[in-house]
Amino acid sequence: MLTRFAAGALAAASISTLAVAAEAGTKRPVRWVSGGAVWTTKSKAFKKFFKNGEITDRALEAGINNSGWTADEIQEGMTKTYEVDLVGVSRFLYSKDGVKFLKDQTRSYFPYWQKKKTAVVALRSAIILDAADGKISSAGIMKQLPVAFRLNDNGSSDGAQNVCKDGLDGAQATSLLSWYVFLPACVQANQILPAAPAPRAAAPVRGLW
Repeated sequence: MLTRFAAGALAAASISTLAVAAEAGTKRPVRWVSGGAVWTTKSKAFKKFFKNGEITDRALEAGINNSGWTADEIQEGMTKTYEVDLVGVSRFLYSKDGVKFLKDQTRSYFPYWQKKKTAVVALRSAIILDAADGKISSAGIMKQLPVAFRLNDNGSSDGAQNVCKDGLDGAQATSLLSWYVFLPACVQANQILPAAPAPRAAAPVRGLW
C-alpha cells in the first residue's frame, strides 16, 4: 500500500535522478524554443503575473497573447487550487495509465537539457511535491519543476501541447498556458483514491441472561 511517506520518498527519488540537469532549476520554468531562437521567462516574471497580473516579460506576454485566453483568464486559471489526495495522485502518476498520461502531457514541453528522457520523471515529481499539502495549482506545479523546461517548436516538436480538456479549439487546445490552466483539474479527476473500507458487521447483541 502506498503511504504518504512513500509518496514523498518517490518524489524525492525522482528529483535525485535529475540532479545533474538541475543547473537552471525552477528559475527558468519556460524556455520558448522556436527554430534556433530561445526566449526565457524566469520564475520571477510568472510570480509577478500571478500576484497582480503585471506582465514584465515579452516572451510571457507573447505566450499569453497566443494562448487563446485573456491575461485575466490565464492568471485566474493558473492560480486556482484543487483539493487532492497525495496518495491518490501518486498512485495515478506511477500507474501504467499515469505514465501514459505524463508522456502525452509532455508532447512539446519537457526538460531543456535532457529533453524527453526525463520528461515523465520531472513533471511527475513536480505534481507530487505540489500535492504534498493536499492542494495543487498550475502555479504550484510550475514552482516545483526540478529543472528548466522548454516549449519546443523547432522541427522535432511542433510547439503544441495536448490540453487535457474536451471541447476546445485552436490555441486553447494546444497552447502551453492553456495546458497549464487545465493540468491540475485533470490530475484531480484521475487520482486513484483509496477504496472506502467495507462496513463492519454489527456484533451480535448478547442478552442479559
